[in-house]
Amino acid sequence: MTDLLDHLRTAVGADQVLTDDADTGAYVVDWTGVHAGRALAVVRPGSTDEVAAVVTACHEAGVAIVPQGGNTGLVGGGVPDGSGDQVVVSLGRMRRVRDVDPVAGTITVDAGVVLADVQAAASDAGRLFPMSLGSEGSCTIGGNLATNAGGTAVLRYGMTRELVLGLEVVLPDGRVWDGLRALRKDNTGYDLTQLFVGSEGTLGVITGAVLRLFPATPRHATAWVAVPSVDAAVSLLGTAQQHAGAHLATFEIANRQALDLVLAHLPGASDPLAEPSEWYVLVELAGASSDGGLDDALEAILGSAVDEGLATDAAIAGSPAQRSALWALREGISEAQKVEGATLKHDVTLPIADLAAWATSIGATLDRILPGVRPVTYGHVGDGNLHYNLSAPVGLDDDLRAAAADLTTAIYDSVAAGHGSISAEHGLGRTKAVAGASYKSGVEVDLMRALKAALDPAGLMNPGVLLP
Repeated sequence: MTDLLDHLRTAVGADQVLTDDADTGAYVVDWTGVHAGRALAVVRPGSTDEVAAVVTACHEAGVAIVPQGGNTGLVGGGVPDGSGDQVVVSLGRMRRVRDVDPVAGTITVDAGVVLADVQAAASDAGRLFPMSLGSEGSCTIGGNLATNAGGTAVLRYGMTRELVLGLEVVLPDGRVWDGLRALRKDNTGYDLTQLFVGSEGTLGVITGAVLRLFPATPRHATAWVAVPSVDAAVSLLGTAQQHAGAHLATFEIANRQALDLVLAHLPGASDPLAEPSEWYVLVELAGASSDGGLDDALEAILGSAVDEGLATDAAIAGSPAQRSALWALREGISEAQKVEGATLKHDVTLPIADLAAWATSIGATLDRILPGVRPVTYGHVGDGNLHYNLSAPVGLDDDLRAAAADLTTAIYDSVAAGHGSISAEHGLGRTKAVAGASYKSGVEVDLMRALKAALDPAGLMNPGVLLP
């Protein structure tokens, strides 16, 4: 491997090829701490040409590559295995905003640009890049694209694949596909851009993207609403859509267990309501500076909800600080659960009409497997996606780990029976690769393997991820 390392140092500079454990440590463990591997080297290219040179060298040496963005994933898709034979290609140095066109509504960026920086660049141009994630201060656009990330704005703007117009990708043999076309219409064959979105680095390394921008929405009306059940939350969604229409930007749900963890572990967090509820919804309307009546629409939604028994109380944000405090209750859940102890994460989606029945029934099944297990449930009712995470019974982290396989199987089986998906927005990574294949039809798996074999016949792009 000495020759390969020499070639990599020539390609990107010796300082950007990390081999010592002290230097590679942050790149070989995922955010959850569950997946920890070893790398032959971590390489930090600074341009598309350098990425191409790195991929070419690894291809010629027969060495596998693990593309990595901000390393904020939850399913181990961006970290190497334990062999110590794989090269991590970190895109963190590629942070150039190449172009912003507010008239066409596009922004062209390197793959290593942090999501919050894309949002800021769009804002500076008087536009909006709507993707919003709890990790937006550290996740990168390349990773968002590779996993087809979701977030809190999917209800209004869609998943990542709906926000991208074109890509630049280094293929497994080192060639560069320049698909950076800012066209809304290009009906000339297979949509190669969408082929790479959600491919989790198994078909190539995304190095650049043309993304869609939207009119800015500086006006907001936000409320934290107590609801008695998931069924009530789903009904409230219909009420909100009826009153707010296209102004409905966010409709998030969280159970009391999730809120309790945030109140326990997030400094400065406080319960905005006087009485506890089993479930809560975060509702936000957003509009342009000329859009009046958002506050009136929100009050109409809440008034109807109380009259119909869909809500028991609500706290309305009266200032930007209060809005931020309400959002912190939602966005702090994942970190608070991590602090609490052992966690078993599930990212599922079901038809919205079936969401309430599923959320009601699965709890009893899981409690039979591990009495006292604590569901920490939150997510995006507007698109049918729940993060159905589990915390151990208090003081029994080892029991949760021992029961993890049975708990996960019960959840996945019930989701499959309800014609849902075991991964709504996190991807499959290493964690769910085997399960993903087992819950798909043979035809689907064959098609995916055929695509993989066509683009990466040597199997060197992120092996073990997405497809087992």
